[in-house]
Amino acid sequence: MRALYVPVAVIALLLHITGCTGKGGEKKDHSLNDTISVPDTGYTGIKQYMSGDRIIKEVTFENGVRQGVMKSFYLDGRVRQTFWYENGLRQDSARWLYEDGKIFRSTPYKNDTIDGIQKQYYKNGRLKAKLEYKKGYRTLSFEEYTQDGKLVGGYPELVVSTRDEYKTNGTYRIMLSRSDKSTKVKFYRGDLTNGVYDTTKVTNIITTKGVGNLILKKSGSKQSDHVGVIAEILTGFGNNLLVYKKIDLPYNDLK
Repeated sequence: MRALYVPVAVIALLLHITGCTGKGGEKKDHSLNDTISVPDTGYTGIKQYMSGDRIIKEVTFENGVRQGVMKSFYLDGRVRQTFWYENGLRQDSARWLYEDGKIFRSTPYKNDTIDGIQKQYYKNGRLKAKLEYKKGYRTLSFEEYTQDGKLVGGYPELVVSTRDEYKTNGTYRIMLSRSDKSTKVKFYRGDLTNGVYDTTKVTNIITTKGVGNLILKKSGSKQSDHVGVIAEILTGFGNNLLVYKKIDLPYNDLK
């Protein structure tokens, strides 16, 4: 009889405990279900990308997402570029290096977008140029320096000439050029957008041998009293100097 009594007692005790816990037991199970465990969904560590037997790039990952430094390399293995990633987005300063390891260019990033002052350097470490970006767009802020540290000036100006044939054929022609007659220039029609150069909101002006031709035509409806033009002038340092000019129009229906 004793051998039979013990299991029955145990079963009775378990039933008693279950009945006493009631809703309390349900709450405990509910809290466990609300606890989410995020598994490792991808590679964590430094991944090397090869070209033959040569490493061309190293990328740091965490759970399959770029997190930390990324490097690219010259043919001899020396570092060429470095980027810093956080949650897959470029942040902080991206750097391009000369082969001797000295910095050539530093570009600030915020959430994968250039934002701030981009700086270029000579091999002697002195500042070469400063270009400003706001949320990925260039501003007109621009400076270049000689190797001995002097600020560069005397950039070519934007020359505007017009041909008024409104009364004869309903057109008004605007001709654009550099004051130094150089052909290293591109012209666009449009205004700055909140102080920045948004390339998606301007249209190309046909340019031949350094001269841009913008032909406005009589439209029969009221239009803007001016037209904005932007010139991209290539400097001797290899940068684009941006020049904006607002040109007032003599007629209010030119399009």
